[in-house]
Amino acid sequence: MSTLDFDSFVLAAATNDLEAEPAAREDADAVEFRLDLATDPLDQLAAYDGELPLIVTNRAAWEGGEADDETGRLDTLGSTLDYEAVAAVDLECGALDGSIAAAATDQARELRETARDAGIAVIASVHDFESTSSVDGLTDLLKTASDEGDVGKLAVTATDRSDALAVLSATHRAVESGWTVATMAMGEAGQHTRAVAPVYGSKIGYAPVEPEGATAPGQYDLQTLRRLVDELQ
Repeated sequence: MSTLDFDSFVLAAATNDLEAEPAAREDADAVEFRLDLATDPLDQLAAYDGELPLIVTNRAAWEGGEADDETGRLDTLGSTLDYEAVAAVDLECGALDGSIAAAATDQARELRETARDAGIAVIASVHDFESTSSVDGLTDLLKTASDEGDVGKLAVTATDRSDALAVLSATHRAVESGWTVATMAMGEAGQHTRAVAPVYGSKIGYAPVEPEGATAPGQYDLQTLRRLVDELQ
């Protein structure tokens, strides 16, 4: 069984094709496998013999992904827990805390418990593809996400440097409070937060192996983010 405890920073290579894993090994600590973007994701998992542990994500359409069958996507996500390479599962915080009407909350919570029983970490994620809240608002979101998961993940959209600063400030507050969090600001104005947030204690970064494989706006490529994070630590 692969494990990720997120005591230290984890750089995840984001992909929908597990055949990209060998190219990620030199720079990544894990692979985020986007099931909602993948072709035959369970077949890919069954064939996977890579070295890097997997973070599995089947992002709901209501949170920017392409999985529009709520029950079906959680069934598929649950099926991944049987694979030894799977070390963490990403579940939307809105599904876990019951704040999203379209979410199958009971099913998501059951999946969370199944994962934890199997020793698989749970990332509770929050995404805002339009804006960035205040520092207090971001801190509240991180508190909720941290309560719902082993890692609270927050990705917001920055339109200027003040938004980026708010993300870094909220990250600092969260870490000082003892929460395990992963934070980033999407978009050009927030791109640098992907390299700088780990300085403030963010525990997960995401980057595509190749720039054209970006799964979120403003991502650095994997090699670049690895170099920047290492140089700033």
